Amino acid sequence: MTLLVALILLPIVGSVVVALLRGNAPVAKWTALGFSLVELVIALAAWAAYDPAGPRLQLTSSVEWIPAFDIRLSLGVDGIALVMIAVIALLTPLVLGYSWGERLPAGRTHGGFFSLLLLEQALTVAVFAATDLFLFYVLFEIMLIPMYFLIGGYGGEKRTYAAVKFFLYSFLGGLIMLASAIGAYVYSAEVTGTGTFDWATLVPVLAEAPTSVQVWLFLGFFTAFAIKAPLIPFHTWLPDAAQQAPIGVAVIVVGVLDKVGTFGFLRYSLPLTPEASKLLAPLVLVLAVIGVLYGSLQAFGQTDLKRFIAYVSIAHFGFIALGIFAFTSQAQVGAVSYMINHSIATGMLILVIGMVIARGGSTRIADYGGMAKVAPLLAGTLLIAGLSTLSLPGTNSFISEFLVLVGAFQTQPVYTVLATIGMVLAAVYVLWLYQRTMQGPVRGDALLGTADGPGAVTDPNKPGAHRLRVADLGAREIAVLTPLIVLVLALGFYPKPMLDVINPSVAATMSEVGVTDPVTSQGGN
Repeated sequence: MTLLVALILLPIVGSVVVALLRGNAPVAKWTALGFSLVELVIALAAWAAYDPAGPRLQLTSSVEWIPAFDIRLSLGVDGIALVMIAVIALLTPLVLGYSWGERLPAGRTHGGFFSLLLLEQALTVAVFAATDLFLFYVLFEIMLIPMYFLIGGYGGEKRTYAAVKFFLYSFLGGLIMLASAIGAYVYSAEVTGTGTFDWATLVPVLAEAPTSVQVWLFLGFFTAFAIKAPLIPFHTWLPDAAQQAPIGVAVIVVGVLDKVGTFGFLRYSLPLTPEASKLLAPLVLVLAVIGVLYGSLQAFGQTDLKRFIAYVSIAHFGFIALGIFAFTSQAQVGAVSYMINHSIATGMLILVIGMVIARGGSTRIADYGGMAKVAPLLAGTLLIAGLSTLSLPGTNSFISEFLVLVGAFQTQPVYTVLATIGMVLAAVYVLWLYQRTMQGPVRGDALLGTADGPGAVTDPNKPGAHRLRVADLGAREIAVLTPLIVLVLALGFYPKPMLDVINPSVAATMSEVGVTDPVTSQGGN
C-alpha cells in the first residue's frame, strides 16, 4: 500500500468508525481527532518521501477499474498536489479541535458531523492525487456530497438554499468538464487508435491537437474550474455557502475545496490544452483582475463577518489566476504558494472570526467593538490573521503575492498594475474590520450589561453601564491557532522548503505549455 492510498483510506475508515460511534459523542470526537492526527503523520511521511529532483509524478499506484475504456484507479502527486494534501492534513485536525464544542442544530450529533468531515478529507485528498482524468471527474463530483450534507444539515437558517446552490453550481460545472474529458478520450482514440483517460498519456497527444479542438476542450475544463475556484462571474455560490456553513466547514470550503479549481487549471487546463490556454489567457486575466477589484470593493460593503471573508477570498483567487495565466515561473510559483498560504491565512482568519462570533452571538460587524479590551489574546490573533491576509512583509502570504506581481509584470504589466490596487484595498478593509470589531468603545449584548436590570435600555458608554466578563482564548483554542501562527511566521521568514517542492512542478508545467521566462528567451544572464 502506497502512502497516497493510506492517505485516502485512513479517513474513510475513520469516517465509518466515527459514524458508528455517533451515539457516544466524547468517544466519537476523540476517535475522529485520532484518525486526523495519524493522517497528518502520514502526510508528513509522504512529504519526506517525495524527491523534488525526481520524476514528475511520484508515490504512484494504479489498479485496473474499467478495462473497456482503459480507466484506472491511478494515483500520483507532483509538488503542487503534495503541498495541497499537506494543507488538508493540517487543517482537518484543527477544524475538528475548533468544532469540539460547536452548537449543532437539533437532532444533529458531533459523531455525524465529524464523520462527514473525515469523508470530505478523504475525497479531497483523492481529487488532488488522481492521475486518471475520468477518476478525477468522478471524485470531483462525489466530493460534493458530504459537503452538501455538512452545509445543509449543520449550517445556519438558510443552509438548505446555500447547500443546494453550492451543489448545483459545482455539479453543473462537473458535467461540462465531463464533456471535455470525453472529447479528450475520443481525440486520443482517433490519433493513437486506443482511447485513454490517463493524464500522462493525454498530455503529449492533446498538445498536438488543432487549436480549435483545444479551445473547446479548454472551455469545458475552464468552466468547471472557474466555478470551483471561484472566478467572476461564477462566484455567487461562495458568499452564501461561507455565510451559512458552520465555521469549521467554512474553513474547508474556502481554505481547501476552492483550491481544486486553481489546481485544475495547473494540472489539466494548461498541460492538456496549451495552445488554447495561451490563446484565451487574456480572457482569464480580465476575469482575474475584475475578481481582485470586485472582491475587494465588495468586502468593504459587507455587514456580515462570514460574507466579508468570502469576498476577501474572491479577491485572492483573482491574484492566483493572474499568476497562473501570466506564464512565467515566478508568477506560477507565486500562485501555487498563494494557494497554500491563502489556506493557512484564511483558515486562521475564519477560525478566529468563529471565536469572535461564539462570544458575541452575532455575525453582524456592527454588533462588535472594543473587544480587545475584554479579550486581548483573541484580538491579537485576529490581528495576526488579518496581517497575513493583507500580505504584510514577514507573514507567509507576502512572498506569494510578491512573486505573483513581480512575475506577472514581466508579461502582463497592465493587468498587474491594476491588480496592485487590490493590495492597497486589502490593507484598508482588513484594518477597517479590525478597528470596527476590536477597537473603540465596547459594544454588543454579550460584552455589555446594564446596571438597570434585564430589558432596560442604557447607553453602554455611560457610567450606569458595566461590562460583562468575556472569556479570552482558552487552552483548546490556543492549541488550534498556535500551529497556524507558527506557519504564518515561519513561512514568512523562511519559505524555502515550500518553494523547493513547488519549483520543479511549475517548471514542468511551463515546459508542457511550451513557454519560457522572458529573460531566458532573450538570452539574459
